[in-house]
Amino acid sequence: MAKAALGALELTILLAVVRLGDDAYGLSVRRDVSARTGRDYSVGAIYTTLERLETKGFVTSRTTDPTPTRGGRSRRQFKVTASGQRAIRQAERVARSVWDGVVTGPKPEPA
Repeated sequence: MAKAALGALELTILLAVVRLGDDAYGLSVRRDVSARTGRDYSVGAIYTTLERLETKGFVTSRTTDPTPTRGGRSRRQFKVTASGQRAIRQAERVARSVWDGVVTGPKPEPA
């Protein structure tokens, strides 16, 4: 089976789900991703990406019990799967390989 490609937003959201742990639901993921990237993503973009990650087998979701507040709503909680963890490690390896040999500081003066 071919590996599913992982886009930049997918990786960012996947990492947010890992970071948030049991608090990984749509709005918390949106807040985390927006704070870290400096971009204000719509709730729709976040949920669409989470659904795509679920289709690829990188996350699973479950509906929680309603929150204890009056009229509390259920949340759709996300968790990274073993395949998702492998995809994260692969993305890290690729990024390291791509950056290997790149100098980001000032260029040395010619001798």
